Amino acid sequence: MTRRLPNLLDTPRGRRVLFTLLYASEGAPIGFLWWALPTLMREAGVAVDRIGWFAGLLVVPWALKFLWAPLVDVARGPRFGLRGWIVCSQIAMALTLIPLLSLDLREGFGVLVPILLAHAIAAATQDAAIDALAISSTGAAERGKLNGWMQAGMLAGRAGLGGGALVMAGRWGEGPVVLLLIGVVTGLLLLAFFYRRDETTPGGSFRASTRRFGLTLRRAASRRTTWLALVFAVVAGAGFEAAGVLAGPFLVDAGFSGSSVGVFFALPSVLAMMLGAVAGGAAADRFGRRRTVAACLVVLATAIVSLAGLSLLSDARWSYWAALSAVYLGIGLFTASSYALFMDLTEPDLGATQFSAYMGGTNVCEAWAAALGGRVAAGAGYPAAFFTMTALSLLALPVLALLPEPSSRDGSRVRPHS
Repeated sequence: MTRRLPNLLDTPRGRRVLFTLLYASEGAPIGFLWWALPTLMREAGVAVDRIGWFAGLLVVPWALKFLWAPLVDVARGPRFGLRGWIVCSQIAMALTLIPLLSLDLREGFGVLVPILLAHAIAAATQDAAIDALAISSTGAAERGKLNGWMQAGMLAGRAGLGGGALVMAGRWGEGPVVLLLIGVVTGLLLLAFFYRRDETTPGGSFRASTRRFGLTLRRAASRRTTWLALVFAVVAGAGFEAAGVLAGPFLVDAGFSGSSVGVFFALPSVLAMMLGAVAGGAAADRFGRRRTVAACLVVLATAIVSLAGLSLLSDARWSYWAALSAVYLGIGLFTASSYALFMDLTEPDLGATQFSAYMGGTNVCEAWAAALGGRVAAGAGYPAAFFTMTALSLLALPVLALLPEPSSRDGSRVRPHS
């Protein structure tokens, strides 16, 4: 008699392990492409403006993934469900990384751009499918803690193949780093043997599934809760998005060397965010979503304002590390708890589409907050930018008060109000 492999979706601990590793498989390529590759390109002689354009282009699929996420929700059946979407996306991610083994980063730039754009589309699709699987296979009682571990996995992947990749490339060159990255992505394909569920979309035919999806989407779009959550996503992160973009320039202008800034982003900031994510997710499960998200937003705002005040009152440059670490701790607290709230406000049948829309709102927040924060910093200085953007983020608190409070104690879920 053949013994079946364990199903990680069967237990809370198994689900934490599964989704932490799946998010690590997302974070590793992101860390390399968004953190390490621009540095390697610059060292290879690629112009800064081209690097900036390239980095901005890679963000586009993440902001627009809600446009094709409905395919993930609708195109599913007994033989090809969410696991199929995740596996196919991971295979595409690995295949589109292979050209990095031979292409010159400067001479092959024109070829590299469409290949890595395809990689970003595959990675964004994988992200939508993983989130849909998490929403459909978990209850509200564990989503906070689960989001904390998911963010920790993503950050570990980013740090290892982001800052860590630069260290490895300096010793052994780019080739071994790319091979390691491909190995991480393909190696984690083995997880597919350890999770399974009934991924059949009820209703039979693709046409019936599409019709039901359309009805559910219209119902969600007619609810006030959906639009309030989108407004919250677009506004609430303004303070930390601006602080994150300005942190590097702030430290450089405060007198830190580029290598010191690199060490900060490779270790203290990542560790602080991981700790905050795990703590924020656990708190969201224990104390309720809205209360925890509001408290975490206030804590984060306090940390950013403290950084601004410290920069005005103190010349002890190394104290900025401690203040910025507190900011990144607050970022971890807020993101894990707020993402759990977004999951609870997502219809399970719209797991990829609706949650992707909320995440798209956070991308919009990142874009406008970075642009406005940079302009304020250029005209009035970093403290003014930190104060201004934090004040704008606190405007999200009244919006949060209008959102329903899901029950996180008994595992039930409150349906969004009309």
